[in-house]
Amino acid sequence: MRIYIPATAADLRGPLEPTHVHAVTPGLRAALPGEDEETLELVAFLAAADDSLRLVAGRGAVPRRVVVSADVAGDALTQPGDEAIETALVPSGPIPWSAVVSIHVDDPGARAEIAAAAGGDADAFERAGELDMLWFDVTERDAVARDLDEA
Repeated sequence: MRIYIPATAADLRGPLEPTHVHAVTPGLRAALPGEDEETLELVAFLAAADDSLRLVAGRGAVPRRVVVSADVAGDALTQPGDEAIETALVPSGPIPWSAVVSIHVDDPGARAEIAAAAGGDADAFERAGELDMLWFDVTERDAVARDLDEA
């Protein structure tokens, strides 16, 4: 199952130990009947990007969202409580870097918008959801981490 892990720059340096991830779940399919797989994947990805922004705000991290995409067995995930959104799942443990297929990071030009959103600007938060994120292969993880460290 493809999952989208909300992260920050610091998460690229260590083990991936998310408290929750996002994916196309039965609940999402029920909430958006008739949507194609690509649209459902985008909804799950955007939910992870929103959570990454919340992590940036909470940790005072580099103001660029990070979403890590990985493929894991469905039995490594459980449903969270009733208050969670339809895309949310809880991993049973750390996600191994060997399961990661790609890393998505905001363009450096998005820093001001992400910083404003992380600072509580609701309009900036909405605009952040419309920003495209850069795609990197997992083999580029160290280079991406260095780039974010320098940002």
